[in-house]
Amino acid sequence: MSESKSFQDLINGNTPVLVDFFAEWCGPCKTMKPVLEQLKRRMQDELHIIKVDIDRSQAAAMQFQIQSVPTLILFRKGQILWRHSGTASAAQLEQVIQQHSATA
Repeated sequence: MSESKSFQDLINGNTPVLVDFFAEWCGPCKTMKPVLEQLKRRMQDELHIIKVDIDRSQAAAMQFQIQSVPTLILFRKGQILWRHSGTASAAQLEQVIQQHSATA
């Protein structure tokens, strides 16, 4: 992922973007880190994964009405395709991403 691309550029692109809204103090958020790493290895360039710390990016948390963490939101072409609060397995996430990528 190019560091020069902004959050807005990425979520408006053709490649699906999974955004993990998390907090450093959140236990379940910490369990998602290896899951997201595994997902990235499986999907490679088919998916961008962005982690957004809600304490450091309060404007983004407010914009997307994040009520609990972790919250995962899948974007493509600027649209929210899927949203989930809580943890999920890499297999569940891969299935959701493939399902929504095929229909988007």
